[in-house]
Formats: sequence, C-alpha cells, structure tokens
Amino acid sequence: MKNTSVFICKVMLGTVLCALVLWLSGCRQPGETVAEGHRRHLRNVRINQQELVEDIDKAMLADEPSRLTDKRIP
Repeated sequence: MKNTSVFICKVMLGTVLCALVLWLSGCRQPGETVAEGHRRHLRNVRINQQELVEDIDKAMLADEPSRLTDKRIP
C-alpha cells in the first residue's frame, strides 16, 4: 500500500514539474508588435476595399470596355 502511494505521488510530482517547465519555457511563437498589428489591419482594410470596388464594377458591368461599337472612345 505504501509503495503505491509513493508511486502515485512521484507521478503527480513529475506531471506538475513537466507542466511547470513547459508553461515557463513559453511553448509559443513570439507575438507581433503593436506597429506590425496596425500595419496588418490597415493592409486588410485596403485589400477588402479594393475587392469590394472590383465586385461592384463587375456587378455593374463596368469591368470591361463596351463592345457596342467598333470605334474607340477616347
């Protein structure tokens, strides 16, 4: 009975120590700076706006030149 309780205590202690080491070592990738996050957000907004304009042009058939006449309009 005593051997079993010692074994359980050792396993629990080992588990806690492994969890503590992994937690303190920081098993994660380094984060981004505030400036990098701001640039990423601005880039996403710019790309979304460009795609929205392209979609509106395509819906209004303004993405290609008209083929109603063979004359080139300046």
